[in-house]
Amino acid sequence: MRNQQKRIGAIPRSPLLLMHRVYRYVLPGVREELDRWRDMANRMPDEELRTQALASITHKKFHCQGGSVYAAANLPGRHILIPLIVAFQTISDYLDNLCDRSTSLDPEDFRLLHQSMLDAVDPEAPLHDYYALREEKEDGGYLASLVKTCQENIRRLPSYSLVAEEVRELVSLYGDLQVYKHIRKDQREQALHRWWDGHRSRYAELGWNEFAAATGSTLGVFMLFLSAQNPALQPQEVTCIREAYFPYVCGLHILLDYLIDQEEDRIGGDLNFCSYYLSQDEAVERIAIIVRQARKKVEALEAPAFHRMIIEGLIALYLSDPKVKGQREVQAVSRELMKNSPMTRLFFWMNSMWIRTTF
Repeated sequence: MRNQQKRIGAIPRSPLLLMHRVYRYVLPGVREELDRWRDMANRMPDEELRTQALASITHKKFHCQGGSVYAAANLPGRHILIPLIVAFQTISDYLDNLCDRSTSLDPEDFRLLHQSMLDAVDPEAPLHDYYALREEKEDGGYLASLVKTCQENIRRLPSYSLVAEEVRELVSLYGDLQVYKHIRKDQREQALHRWWDGHRSRYAELGWNEFAAATGSTLGVFMLFLSAQNPALQPQEVTCIREAYFPYVCGLHILLDYLIDQEEDRIGGDLNFCSYYLSQDEAVERIAIIVRQARKKVEALEAPAFHRMIIEGLIALYLSDPKVKGQREVQAVSRELMKNSPMTRLFFWMNSMWIRTTF
């Protein structure tokens, strides 16, 4: 009990303490890891793979920075969590670039690429030839090294066996989404609906677009990584984490991302899960419901104040994005979600003043 109390006491309970830890201890570690992967990406023999690997690190590094906030909850273990989260998120961002800008529209190619993520979260899994179904193959061992870095750090998590099944399921769902959203445009919606038909009974409170959005977040995986550092972790804690993060915290994360990208995606003709709401009023109502459920569910977790900060930080991070200024309907959502939430307004101010200048 004493060790558990000590660990709980180490988790930041205020926004200022959380941000101090992030800036003082976490971001320098993330920067060091990304620099290491950038150096390796620069040495890739294949020009297209090199281009997409470098682009993912340059333009999506904030995914690693944001995800690594979970390392701030257990600073003594950051030497494990930061390399693990950065490597896993870098695989995700790299593969997203490869699929988005693919020379292929082959779902089996996309499936094989994302086998790397399943291998990354299974410390006993053998490596596969992830590029076997595409022309570009020579990455100088980049993707395999990312996978092995994840496996090596997962072996250092004392309670990983308790979260492994949940992690694998979330990663499998993520891979499914990446396959279906990147195939031919005239096949995407039908494939996504068929996929949803296999899951709707378990998530009847969601729309198909909300379920799909939730599968696109890696936050649930990162939280499970963090929990697996606790040698006294109990199965019921894992269940509570899963129920809070998927679909609610994860769904909020990606719906906010799509919400602010609506205009950009409309112009580019890209799939956007927020565009499937019948009206902006429905979007406001549904996202507000998901926020309420996320806030309610995290109360069952250890150190709920930390998870509330994750939720309010997500809302502030996305709704303070400069993209929001030109979208009146999104501004209306912003006002609604920040209403009666002083913590969100504090994060919004901090984010507007400081965070974006650094990230």
